[in-house]
Amino acid sequence: MAGNEIYDFIKEIFPITRSITGDGNRQTLKKIKNILPELKIHEVATGTEAFDWPIPKEWNIRDAHIIDESGEKIIDFKNNNLHVVNYSTPINRTITLEELDKHLYSIPDKPTAIPYITSYYNDRWGFCLRHDQREKLKEGNYDVYIDSDLKDGHLVYGELIIPGRSEKEILLSTYICHPSMGNNECSGIGVTTFLAKWLSSLEEREYTYRIVFVPETIGAIVYLSRNFETMKKNTAAGFVVTCVGDNLKYSLMPSREGNTLADKVAKHVLNNFVDEYDEYSFLSRGSDERQYCHPTIDLPVVSIMRSKYGTFPEYHTSLDNLDFISPEGLEGAYSIIKKCISLLEGNKSYVNQVFCEPKMSKRNLHPKEWHMRHLGDREDLKKRNTDMMNVMVYSDGKNDVIDISEKININFEECFEYIKVLSENGLLKSV
Repeated sequence: MAGNEIYDFIKEIFPITRSITGDGNRQTLKKIKNILPELKIHEVATGTEAFDWPIPKEWNIRDAHIIDESGEKIIDFKNNNLHVVNYSTPINRTITLEELDKHLYSIPDKPTAIPYITSYYNDRWGFCLRHDQREKLKEGNYDVYIDSDLKDGHLVYGELIIPGRSEKEILLSTYICHPSMGNNECSGIGVTTFLAKWLSSLEEREYTYRIVFVPETIGAIVYLSRNFETMKKNTAAGFVVTCVGDNLKYSLMPSREGNTLADKVAKHVLNNFVDEYDEYSFLSRGSDERQYCHPTIDLPVVSIMRSKYGTFPEYHTSLDNLDFISPEGLEGAYSIIKKCISLLEGNKSYVNQVFCEPKMSKRNLHPKEWHMRHLGDREDLKKRNTDMMNVMVYSDGKNDVIDISEKININFEECFEYIKVLSENGLLKSV
């Protein structure tokens, strides 16, 4: 099961300290490259302009802790990398609890969770801890230590182009900037990596696939600044892959107008292959669809998720851990996005090859012949015949597979099956 493989891979990358820059991202990309040898890793120097944004300084951290007067290490970065505000500047001082408290972050209504806090574009330092621990801190002096540096370096991202028969592209994009969080970070990396592995294994593909692993926001902006013209010309559909590891309800974040091929495919697959899902307004966007769907870019990109970012209590805390995600949850999301890709690969229009209704019995396609060959339930076979005839009725060169499936209330896999039989018998031809 792909879910088990993905989960095992996530266990490898979960402990890595990632940010919008830094060696943690390099380590993560190298892990991905072990599975996808053709992945190209790019580095973009600090200060490089990407549309309205400059590449920030590179941040790396090696160690951090807080020690109380008794010598107890009450916070240790090595135990959980969420303990330090991401992009914290270095410090090595002894300070009072009153001063320390100004640099502490906790969540009163989630007392057992360590929050995830960032400070990408403001020089400051801080520590994150459980609120129940924070409330027990005693007056006195504390040694605070953060061994980090913030200096000119690079932003790194990964890119894999898998060629197909067409120059038209499908985009898969995920981000590599969050530290140890299972659903909001590692699940997207894992599912995207194994979708790319599957795509690479196919003997042939209709579309070319552009698969990118970027730091959220700034990484997508950098990538678009370097590839926008090609992507604008060639992107047929795209998916931001994030929050795909829990085992809860599915979610759809549509494109800005909600009317692209990606929207059409996602809605058909979700409507036919999951019990229920929540469709959100683009007004509640929050991930890299903000960049891909911005009106100055306007790519046909959606996000299919399990629990949408920001909607689950574990979001951006230490509770979003390896226990919150599961092989089953990962398998489900992997399967749904794989179905979207399969639908895109086969989503063509067809035309009839005979005038008026064909004589099905001379091709052994009449319900009586189906019954004799398959010994199936007669009502089931009658429905099969009706559906097959309806596929032909709407194969007029204008309707694609999704249109036909929606009109006659079947899923695309059934439609593909009928089209295959009808094409093999000379009754339909793709256009």
